[in-house]
Amino acid sequence: MKSPLRYQFSEYDCGPTTMLNAVSYLFEREEIPPEIIRNVMLYSLDCYSNKGEPGRAGTSRMAMMFLSNWLDGFGRATNLPLSSQYLSGKAVYIGQESLVNDALHRGGAVVVRLFYEVEHYALLTGVQADGIRMFDPWYVPEESREFEGTGIRLTLAAPKSYNRIVPFSCFNRESNEPYALGPVDDREAVLLFNKRTEKTAQDTIEYFI
Repeated sequence: MKSPLRYQFSEYDCGPTTMLNAVSYLFEREEIPPEIIRNVMLYSLDCYSNKGEPGRAGTSRMAMMFLSNWLDGFGRATNLPLSSQYLSGKAVYIGQESLVNDALHRGGAVVVRLFYEVEHYALLTGVQADGIRMFDPWYVPEESREFEGTGIRLTLAAPKSYNRIVPFSCFNRESNEPYALGPVDDREAVLLFNKRTEKTAQDTIEYFI
């Protein structure tokens, strides 16, 4: 059984929430071992605020890189068919030749750092002709007018996979506008796959960008 994806509990835990959502999206609830939940929470929320308060600046890129490597190693060492790859800088963009797009077309999930007032983690789960399917762990009521005029659509109709449909044009911007990936040198993403359900390049026939 797949569980609905979770919203963050605070203003700081978008990183661990999104990483756990990626695992939940890819695997049945019964398949997910407690070691993953424990270690994601253990190694995230590692940034200190400018007042020296632990966790109040969220999760660092270093922690996300470590978690990506740990999850990939865990998948290779156990029976869980999980693989993970960390991307940074120029490799992180939305486009026809993008590894991000390729992962989505092949049934993967992508944890990505982007802007939503501040730097923020969200989960990409699919790509269609009208935009990227995203689950943002920051809860916004469906009737909210927050994204009016942006082309971003809110939906609560697919709680196990996405709650936003985001136009392709939002992502590659280097500004701090909603869901922009920001300056190229600062970008990061984690590609995750369930190797049992991962499609090959030959299985993906059509790209929309």
